[in-house]
Amino acid sequence: MMREVNNIFSKKASRIIRVLLVNFGRKWTIEELSKESNVSLGYTHAVVTTLLKQSNVHRDNSYKVKLSNPGLILKRWASYSQYTAVNTFLRYHTFEDNIDNFLRKFKEIENRRYAFTVLTGAHLVAPYVRPTNIHFYIGKRRDVDHYVAKLDLRPVETGGNISMVLPYDEGVFYKTQDIEGLKVVSNVQLYVDLMNYPARGEEAAQGILFLLEKEWKNHVFQ
Repeated sequence: MMREVNNIFSKKASRIIRVLLVNFGRKWTIEELSKESNVSLGYTHAVVTTLLKQSNVHRDNSYKVKLSNPGLILKRWASYSQYTAVNTFLRYHTFEDNIDNFLRKFKEIENRRYAFTVLTGAHLVAPYVRPTNIHFYIGKRRDVDHYVAKLDLRPVETGGNISMVLPYDEGVFYKTQDIEGLKVVSNVQLYVDLMNYPARGEEAAQGILFLLEKEWKNHVFQ
């Protein structure tokens, strides 16, 4: 009997879901999917078995798998994921009250592994909702001092307008995009982070979903 997983949106399983969504239209062998998502071969096989049983993917004659309905599984994942609950937030204050000026300053410093997300990410990808707080994932806790010094940030107990985010899983950095010299999480990750984010997060998520649906439609007709 083929092994299955209980939760296709767990930390490891979501790496596989993310790869399938970001690369919608591509067909994968289990080995390729395992390598791309940095998940063991056995666990990848279990996730794919579960996805096949749920009709989320289909398998062709060469036994390669392809995602069936990206919008459905993305919305399910976004409903499950809780950005403010699963990540660790390090809160700071900047006296720069213009977000565009702050981002220009950010672009000029020597950056480590990072990626903007939630409303800041949406502002860069599809400007619609203007953020009052800036959130960006960082790769390592030791990078905090680098950003504090370069951006002249002040630590705060509560509130603040800058959040450095230690992610629940490094998978959030998969296929980050470059927007005018700044790194932003993939649109898939951005949608997932935004959907349960307060202060107009769901509203901004709909703009990102529109972009994703256009991209998926192009793949369908290729």
